[in-house]
Amino acid sequence: MNFGSLKLYIGGELVEATHGGKKTILCPADEKPIAEVAWADEADALKALKAAQLGFKYWSALSLSERSEWMSKLRNAILENETRLRQAIIHEMGKTYEGSYEDIEAITNALAFYPKAMADVKDESIPDPENTHRHVMVHQAAGVAVAYLAWNFPLLNVGFKIGPALASGCSLIIKPSEMSPVSSYILGEILHQINFPPGVVNILTGPPEKVATTMTKSNIPSVVTMIGSTKTGKQVIADSSSSIKKLSMELGGNAPFMVFDDANIAAALDLAIGIKFGNCGQICVAANRFFVHEKIYDDFLKAYVDRVKKLKLGFGKDSNSDMGPLVNRQGQKRMMEIVADATAKGAKIETGGKIPDGYEKGYWFEPTVLSNVTTDMLAYQQETFGPIAPIFKFKTEDEVLALANDTEYGLASYLFTEDAERQIRFANELQFGEVQINGVKYAIYLPHGGIKNSGIGHDCSTLALDDYLIKKRVTTTI
Repeated sequence: MNFGSLKLYIGGELVEATHGGKKTILCPADEKPIAEVAWADEADALKALKAAQLGFKYWSALSLSERSEWMSKLRNAILENETRLRQAIIHEMGKTYEGSYEDIEAITNALAFYPKAMADVKDESIPDPENTHRHVMVHQAAGVAVAYLAWNFPLLNVGFKIGPALASGCSLIIKPSEMSPVSSYILGEILHQINFPPGVVNILTGPPEKVATTMTKSNIPSVVTMIGSTKTGKQVIADSSSSIKKLSMELGGNAPFMVFDDANIAAALDLAIGIKFGNCGQICVAANRFFVHEKIYDDFLKAYVDRVKKLKLGFGKDSNSDMGPLVNRQGQKRMMEIVADATAKGAKIETGGKIPDGYEKGYWFEPTVLSNVTTDMLAYQQETFGPIAPIFKFKTEDEVLALANDTEYGLASYLFTEDAERQIRFANELQFGEVQINGVKYAIYLPHGGIKNSGIGHDCSTLALDDYLIKKRVTTTI
């Protein structure tokens, strides 16, 4: 499938890059070209910033009801174009057909949720003991927001930013990842088709050192938000210091998955499959290190390996597949390096561990389980972001708690146990922004955020609005 030549969306218009830059996007499943996208540079970034300034003046002056009407119109247009958008996600990311729906669901839910959430944001009165003044804290849109997005959930990530930004009254510049920009560019076409107010949303991508750095260092943005790696987050923080900006970041993770001997093993196995091999393991909250109590380790390992061996490879064109490819050759090479490092240090490959036969084209890697894993291996120390599950054995609560927290990251964690006291202890002592016990749930109304090197602020829930709003004290003499 080919989506043709796609343009930047700046100031309400679909435009070519100023200097004519183009980039061909390949499908990670078969390395075939799927689109040619306009490839922005510094000049285009500056145009987007100026357009967003004008867009903010118009958009922030609208009532919430008027903004809500536009957001509803965009939501309906996305649903009308669902098939094309899902095909774009499938072919730019190599997702399964079922996996592509998550992106559509997320962005449409965000566009519906945040106008209602914003309506619940109320001005706050502050009592005056002397009764000489009235004090009110009012909420206002922060200004121009710039969003840098990861490639793993192209439209889900857009939804997490566009929903709260537009509801709060901010204008927005979206820079999708240069690896998966196709669905975002199509979103620009949709915005153009419905005559969305110019400059309120702008979409462009190109080399980060030209596009992102130009926007981050500019004094125009009031908000810089991103979803990506911790390394990139640190660079964005450094570049943003040209002016005081609000920062919101969802960064890397190294999620522990802990299973005690009193756990519901069937439930743990189900989640251990989905949260590891969904999206080929390319999820910020993917389970990265599996810790299983010694009493059930052998049985759990056997059952898990049996389940993993049955996973079917394929992408969107095959609706019965369980796992697609990695996003690029670099990711594929990284998986081979992680396996080679582990086996060199004594790990055993229980299943997988290589490029699957018959999948030489594209960036495929077998769903892999490693046993006899130790803490000196890359599989323990770094975020894998791929379909490799290292299984560790543990004896005591103290041991596994120390292992789980032994990481610079603090995004998601997973615990399976029926012991109520243990649940309370681990909820208190796990150093992660999310502790999921005996299952998992993610939704637009639930806060999603990390601590330590995993981020600042939150996506989803009413908390996300805080990143796009400023509070102003208004005091009036009585």
